[in-house]
Amino acid sequence: MSNSFVNLKLSKNNLESYIIRSEIFKAVSNVMSIFSGKILDSGCGTMPYKNLILSNNDKVTDYIGLDIESGLNYEDVIADFLWDGSIMPFEDASFDVVISTEVLEHVPDPDSYLLEVKRVLKPGGVFFFTVPFLMSLHEVPNDYYRYTPFALEMIFKRVGFVTITIKPMGGYNAAMAQMLGLWVNMYLWGSKKKMMRIIAKPIIKYLYQNDKVSLDFKKSTMIVGLSGTVIKPIS
Repeated sequence: MSNSFVNLKLSKNNLESYIIRSEIFKAVSNVMSIFSGKILDSGCGTMPYKNLILSNNDKVTDYIGLDIESGLNYEDVIADFLWDGSIMPFEDASFDVVISTEVLEHVPDPDSYLLEVKRVLKPGGVFFFTVPFLMSLHEVPNDYYRYTPFALEMIFKRVGFVTITIKPMGGYNAAMAQMLGLWVNMYLWGSKKKMMRIIAKPIIKYLYQNDKVSLDFKKSTMIVGLSGTVIKPIS
């Protein structure tokens, strides 16, 4: 089966997801060289980035998938471990890296979740995350938040993480392309959808090819999502 999170090609069927998945793919690709040791993919879903990471980083020794017991049924992919959303089934300091791609918006209590992430990380361990900013409601009713970089920084500091790095995913052009794709594929139906898919595809391609990502989070900055890393303190 083709991995639509990694083998990315714009088509009429993925107008609504192409931009955000491309941005997540870039974020994972740009940071995975710092991963090493044992990785926990928390909220793993189909573990779409497992092969990408393992194929391009020989410093990673283990890759474990964890998902919520009440999560979506993916049939072809089963998480290595399931949990109830309260206590992860691992001992303290079990992992060198924890990753959560597009997970934090589905966590009702982010502080409790991140404290569990921090608990299972080794001192000096890395937590890598992505979150959407411009996305329709999904996995309802379990879709709770859209984060700004300032909210994330506040939460990470409150939980006790250090070396907080938060980066924008996409700029104004990517945001416009994302919204156009969502409108066509998630809102329109029938003949209107068929016609607008033909019209929208080259526009989305052009916008994304000419996108400029802001270097900071000043007033009026537009983003599609956010990615970043934080570190568990050594002492």
